[in-house]
Formats: sequence, structure tokens, C-alpha cells
Amino acid sequence: MRNFLTTTLLAIFILGASAFQIKPADAGKVKWYSWEEAVKANKTNKKKIFVDMYTDWCGWCKRMDKTTFADKRVAAYLNKHYYPVKFDAEQKEEIQFKGHTFAYKDYGRRGYHELALALLDGKLSYPTTVFLTDDFVVDQRLPGYLDADKMLMVLQYIAEEKDKPNPMPWKEFQRRYNEK
Repeated sequence: MRNFLTTTLLAIFILGASAFQIKPADAGKVKWYSWEEAVKANKTNKKKIFVDMYTDWCGWCKRMDKTTFADKRVAAYLNKHYYPVKFDAEQKEEIQFKGHTFAYKDYGRRGYHELALALLDGKLSYPTTVFLTDDFVVDQRLPGYLDADKMLMVLQYIAEEKDKPNPMPWKEFQRRYNEK
């Protein structure tokens, strides 16, 4: 009886301890940076910059948040290979960057942020995913909703293939990726 009680208590203790294991609060979530945080972090550790250009009223932007960016695979890949920036294209706060002040501009019913306009090359469409080099040069713009599988494929291509001396063409990369 004593062995049974000891074994039972030990099992309860082990199960209870594993249930209350301390895990990072953001495990499986994208660690979003502000523009300023990404610029600062990039000074000490160079990475490509990923910008999720959104607005508060954009339904497809909200869907990407609930599906694509909630996907643990996408979150892990973004956090490892990029500085992910969540950028409200209608934010009111000024941003100082490369000797220029980017500000909010009124325009009709809604305005826009000048940095959003610059990153989107004047084409204000949401959501748009913008990929920047580690020197903050626009590398790629992808307008529209991307599901988790498509986003993961694009993330991998831009992070691992695109900058190779002889990169695989996108169509070939896409074919091989889908065969996995």
C-alpha cells in the first residue's frame, strides 16, 4: 500500500509539474516590431525586414492576423529570419528615418502615412506585404491576402533562395516546394 501511495503521489507531482511548465509567453506567435524597434535591432544584428502593411478597417488584414500570422510555422519562420513589422498605413505618429520625417497626411475621408506611401510605391492597397533588405531597400511587394502555406513559401524563397548567386526561378521553387 505504501509503494502504491508513493508511486501515485510521484506520478501526480510529475504530471502537475509538467502541466505548469513555464513557457515563453510568445511561443508560437509573431514578435511584432514597431518600425523604430526594427531599425534599432537591425543596427546590431542584420536581418531582412518584413512589413505587414494594414489598416484598422481592412477585413482581409484582420483575416491574415487570425489565420496566416496565427500559424505557428509562419510565426517561427518570421521570428527567426526577419524583423516583422506591423505597420498601420494610417497611423498618425511621425517617423524619423534616414534623415527624413514621415508624417500622416489627410486625404479625403481617410489619410495615409508618408512612409506607407513610400514603401508601397504610391499604391495604397491593404493588406500588402513588403519585404526589405537588411539595408531597408524594398525587395518585394505582395498585395493581397496570403494564406499560411503561401506565406511560408514566399518567406522561405526570399530568405533562403532569392539572394543566391544563381537563384532558382520562382516557378521552379514553387513547384519543388509544393512537391514536399
